[in-house]
Amino acid sequence: MSDALRDRRVQYETAGLDIDDLSADPAVQWQRWHDEALEADVAEPNAMTLSTIGLDDAPDARIVLVRGLDARGLAFYTNYDSVKSQQLSRQPVAAATFSWLDLHRQVRTRGTVEQMSPDESDAYFATRPRASQLGAWSSPQSATIPNRGTLDARILATEARFADVDKVPRPDNWGGWRLLPTEWEFWQGRPSRLHDRLRYSTDRPQSSDGAVEGAWTIDRLAP
Repeated sequence: MSDALRDRRVQYETAGLDIDDLSADPAVQWQRWHDEALEADVAEPNAMTLSTIGLDDAPDARIVLVRGLDARGLAFYTNYDSVKSQQLSRQPVAAATFSWLDLHRQVRTRGTVEQMSPDESDAYFATRPRASQLGAWSSPQSATIPNRGTLDARILATEARFADVDKVPRPDNWGGWRLLPTEWEFWQGRPSRLHDRLRYSTDRPQSSDGAVEGAWTIDRLAP
């Protein structure tokens, strides 16, 4: 097994990436690459590894699904009592990585985070399948439970609670976070590990609506 891992080689024979190939807006560029990943049938192209600072000040990470992107940043949703939410509340910064290896691409971004407004969270929650809505009410996310049967019993109790309710309301402890990037990196695999890395960065303040004011600077990084 060790030799198999050591000796495995995959050459990334893909076209190059230059600054002139990129949109001036990293959100537009991300959407372009996401759509190409979707068209290529990449599994879960909106999945990102979200990295946070743990309550013990050590790194922590997990995969979440992005459910929105605008000029302010990337939106995702979770239980506000979860470990990740506790971490984000304590230190409101995060990094994220998208991996589209079928296309020999990845995107990295980092910045500050903020809780989304209740209205935004309500609007998204209303679009979720009913079973997922009930799951949000049932699961004490990140809490220790004795067995699967405990969770199943909670789900049954929640189904009974809302049996006569057409529209399941959003739990108060469930909602959205938004990652507000101040840096993006677009990575394109190239032969011999001489990959193309293009970084957007800004030292401009964010406007009242969360969008970064002014232009982004784009630099090439050595692989």
